[in-house]
Amino acid sequence: MPPVTPLRFVTFEGGEGAGKSTQIRLLAEALRQAGELVEVTREPGGTKGAEEIRALLVEGAAGRWQAETEALLHFAARAEHLAHVIRPALAAGKWVLCDRFADSTLAYQGYGQGLDLDWLWTLRRRIVGPTEPGLTFMMDLPVEKGLARAETEQRYERMGVDFHRRLADGFRQLAAADPTRCRIIDAARAREVIAADIAGLIRDRFGVSL
Repeated sequence: MPPVTPLRFVTFEGGEGAGKSTQIRLLAEALRQAGELVEVTREPGGTKGAEEIRALLVEGAAGRWQAETEALLHFAARAEHLAHVIRPALAAGKWVLCDRFADSTLAYQGYGQGLDLDWLWTLRRRIVGPTEPGLTFMMDLPVEKGLARAETEQRYERMGVDFHRRLADGFRQLAAADPTRCRIIDAARAREVIAADIAGLIRDRFGVSL
């Protein structure tokens, strides 16, 4: 049986202020310069309806929602995003670079807020199905440094240092559990150094020249 080719669906995960958006931009530029078609998107969000759900999730008081409610809102937005952006882009031969995906729900609502991980994985399998990322970069940065870097003041940033430490540990555990898909990236280094590492991992995983 031939090996399964990983989807050209690359996700960037990590805590607040870890530099995900910068590295997505740099990777998108490198891929486009190599003649590739690229769709850049984010979660929660990516479609009109999912962006409306995003506003519910990132605005307001830290305790605005029950953790179960948050998880269901994230997966509702993800279902729309997959149906209307991610799957059509992949079917059209594009790369999809996404700022956060299902690992964030496992990390934030599971490890961070204490929801049952098996329940979250059941939701993930039902909503995501076979459209799992071909490669995930876990941007790893000390919590205090990331919070100091964060450019916005949103709900999740106000949840306290202990929450963010559980979150960082959750991302590391997710990466350790799926080493074929996930790569931990030291996000404390210069952005050019990080970008070069990411480009090398893209070459290794997908065989594309950057």
